[in-house]
Amino acid sequence: MPAIALPRLRKIELAWFAFAVANLGAMAAWPDWETVPFHFIWVSLTLLYGFRVWRQSATYGLLLLVGLATGSLILADAFEGTQTWGELFEVPLMSAMFLAMVWHARRHRDAMTVVERQARQQASLLERQERFLHDASHELRTPVTIARGHLEVLRRLEGDAASEIAVALDELQRIERILERLLLLAKADQPDFVVASEIELEPFLEDVFMRWSEIAPRAWRLGDLAEGVLCADPECLRIAIDALFENAVKYTLPGAAVELRASGRDGEITIEIADEGCGVPDDALGRIFERFARADPARSRAQGGVGLGLAIVDAMAKAHGGRCDVRTGPSGSTFELKLPGFRPRRAGEGVAPKRSSSGRPVGQVASVSVGGRDAPTAKS
Repeated sequence: MPAIALPRLRKIELAWFAFAVANLGAMAAWPDWETVPFHFIWVSLTLLYGFRVWRQSATYGLLLLVGLATGSLILADAFEGTQTWGELFEVPLMSAMFLAMVWHARRHRDAMTVVERQARQQASLLERQERFLHDASHELRTPVTIARGHLEVLRRLEGDAASEIAVALDELQRIERILERLLLLAKADQPDFVVASEIELEPFLEDVFMRWSEIAPRAWRLGDLAEGVLCADPECLRIAIDALFENAVKYTLPGAAVELRASGRDGEITIEIADEGCGVPDDALGRIFERFARADPARSRAQGGVGLGLAIVDAMAKAHGGRCDVRTGPSGSTFELKLPGFRPRRAGEGVAPKRSSSGRPVGQVASVSVGGRDAPTAKS
């Protein structure tokens, strides 16, 4: 073996070297059976190269050494008559087999090098994009806040410009919402983004449902809700459900039904929000969860938003190890938010009383009609 390869020897190479020397000794000791140790040497060398891709100089140096050692023993036995001269052709044949392994192994290594380089470049690009989103969103919040403050002062002064100021304030509020969502998306891939805790699912969903039923004129329906505890980040979960409700409201007309339901199975909860809207076009299904994607680009900004809501839902779901799917048709769409970490309630297990963000009791409900079937509302 060339000296250049010796510093790189590892245990497996040393083991093979000892194995090869032993088989060379067997070829010399038992000439009549030398084809068996001969093939052991060459086959083991080929297998070894499949695990260890050496440098080109070491590879061809080792090939030459093994070829000369085995070929010289066969040649000596041929002169003595213990082996036929045709056995010498085994040396170039085994050398060709080894060279084929060398070609395939180097080709595979080069391909993996390209893949790894592309993966590093993609990861670096994504990191720069996330950092840009975070930095740009953070830096833009200050001038937007300042401009909003000045416009609020001007609006108090009655005059002809009041309507124009109101429009400007609406646009600034819209920019603020976009910046908040961009910041949220930029943070969603961080490992410490999710702060999970145990959530009593049924009262939690009822509270989110009631907030939306009070502000949007739709036929709100509360379906069956699975009872149990979900291990998740409550703020992230609320943001995701709010985004799905917002999407349902945007793509339905007043009086159309919007239904919330939830079912648990095999430790996974499926939260469904179904609407009677226009549905999602087939050509948009593959991209609706992408950032700035809109199902219908022809819709106005006020109707269609900027395409960050469903991207946030997707990010929230993935941060919890879950996913968001959609089923759609001419009569509407159903979005399914699927999350792991659900534990169904056992029979006789009680629920600790909780209060919503507005301070009202959650889970103690009376029935009021908000369209479709009866939906609960909190008791005062």
